Amino acid sequence: MRYPQPTNPDAFGIGARRETPARALVEAIALTAEVCGQALSPAAAEMLARDLADFNEPAVFAALGRCRMELQEPLKISNILARIDDGRPGADEAWAMMPKTELASVVWTDEMAQAWGVALPLLTAGDAGGARTAFREVYAKAVLQARIKREPAHWTPSLGSDVASRESVLLEAVQKRRLSAAHVEQLLPVQTASEGIEGIIEQVKIKSLH
Repeated sequence: MRYPQPTNPDAFGIGARRETPARALVEAIALTAEVCGQALSPAAAEMLARDLADFNEPAVFAALGRCRMELQEPLKISNILARIDDGRPGADEAWAMMPKTELASVVWTDEMAQAWGVALPLLTAGDAGGARTAFREVYAKAVLQARIKREPAHWTPSLGSDVASRESVLLEAVQKRRLSAAHVEQLLPVQTASEGIEGIIEQVKIKSLH
């Protein structure tokens, strides 16, 4: 059963697309391209700005900053999209979150689950390095495609048999707003949930009202 939950919706500005992109954004794109070794015409920079109009400007500016620090090649829109913060973890963080045994629980995105399906057979066969590489490659491609389609992150629980670790994973998901408190309450009945997680859930509920 799936319980999709959008995360970090502010990374998207659906419905707020501007007819004319903000001049500061157009200039930032042009300057970033120049720093990366390729001059862009004003028309090309404006076209890229229009392509990025569904994301809020702070997210795009932050991604451009990362491009200037990290890129060793001409700027492409895929470079920018790969660095936009939309709530999805980076490839290394996502890999670290993967359940290593059937006892472990995880709250993951659709892209993480997809990449894990490719990596798990390699990991089971003892090829940990190949599994990690395959995971990173599949995950990066899936995240890029999701951002191109303007799809927000959707988080789903996959629960292992260890109840104690399940509680800690779900608690972290509530704290990071990846799952709703109400959803986690359904997954952790009152008689099995610790007082600590009940308190955190109540705090999150109160914050959600403000």
